[in-house]
Amino acid sequence: MDLFQKLTKGASTPLAELSHAAHGIAAYPRLTGPIGRRMAWQGKEMLVWSINNYLGLADHPEVRAADAEFADRYGLATPMGARMMSGETDELEALESELAAYARKPAALFFNFGYQGMFSLIDALVDRHDWIVYDGESHACIIDGVRLHRGPKKAFPHNDIGRLESILARIERERHPDDAVLVISEGVFGMSGAQGRLRDIVALKERYDFRLLVDDAHGFGVLGPDGGGTGEEQGVQDGIDLYFGTFAKAGASIGAFVAGDADVLWRLRYTMRSQIFAKGLPWPIVAGNRVRLRLMRTRPELRQKCFAVSDALKKALIAADLNIGPSAAPVTPVFFDSSGLDLIKGVEYLRVLREKYGVFCSGVIYPVVPAGVAQLRLIPTAAHEVEDVEPTVQALLGAAEEVIGRTFEPASVTS
Repeated sequence: MDLFQKLTKGASTPLAELSHAAHGIAAYPRLTGPIGRRMAWQGKEMLVWSINNYLGLADHPEVRAADAEFADRYGLATPMGARMMSGETDELEALESELAAYARKPAALFFNFGYQGMFSLIDALVDRHDWIVYDGESHACIIDGVRLHRGPKKAFPHNDIGRLESILARIERERHPDDAVLVISEGVFGMSGAQGRLRDIVALKERYDFRLLVDDAHGFGVLGPDGGGTGEEQGVQDGIDLYFGTFAKAGASIGAFVAGDADVLWRLRYTMRSQIFAKGLPWPIVAGNRVRLRLMRTRPELRQKCFAVSDALKKALIAADLNIGPSAAPVTPVFFDSSGLDLIKGVEYLRVLREKYGVFCSGVIYPVVPAGVAQLRLIPTAAHEVEDVEPTVQALLGAAEEVIGRTFEPASVTS
């Protein structure tokens, strides 16, 4: 069979159905205008809860001024080449030093992108004899890194520490003394807002021999007394062997990093294929990330504002008898009763929510979340106001009554 015909004319799948029914609404919607709490969708102003901009840095005056200055000074061509060949810069080395200090680790290594950085990191850490044990609801970048692994691997049910321990105990009995074990979890799971049980995982290191890698894309710059992330929040940053963060969320930028042992990171510097064979990020982005990191470190009021809005939103949703699940971070889901919701109604719900009520948030279904789960995801930020909460909750309820009946799961149901 012709490859392209097989790809485009094959049997209908839920994903294929989604791509046509939801395009421009639930998938690939176009938001226009300056980034902020209010943007335009299809020419109409929306109150937007879908931007990864926890600290409101995307349109922060100091950030905008720095981005413009660096772009004018350096342009977007520099550096010309991969970092190993001709792309090393003073700004990049300074950023890594500052990231290591903020993450409370001896060293840090900066990556061009979070997604490619994570799966390439996993690939470089383990060989075909080593074990990978990972949370079953890990982000796709982790799943893809695990798929690259040619050795043994095992997922444990989401945040199920008992199952994780049983897997580690079995590995301990069966593995060769030279085989290593890598455990992977997330600081904050990006769809549910649940925190990974890092304290419990770190405690297992007293009984089992493994190293812990934590993807804290949604916790870095947000959680903890100083914004140092979920490890800081739970008091176990020292027990995290490799701490992974990104500028794509709280930093409202691009780029990622891993922080940990200096000798390990030196080895990774020369073995991570995604970094060795890719052009370095333009100098203005790296320099701009240093400004963003400074604001994360020195402006606690930005985190406080984000959590003021987040707390108000969660309280209002619960008061309306809506289920937000186990969220313990700004990420705020609202779960539907998926038994009463089909794809077409779900897309229509989002359309009415936007066109009639002027509220824009994301609708999320499989494969982004497990099959059978249907949810909204709202991302409160420091750019929002507490006054935005009540009209948003009323809009969610109004659109639900109009399109699908009240098919949200009640707040007493957990996810």
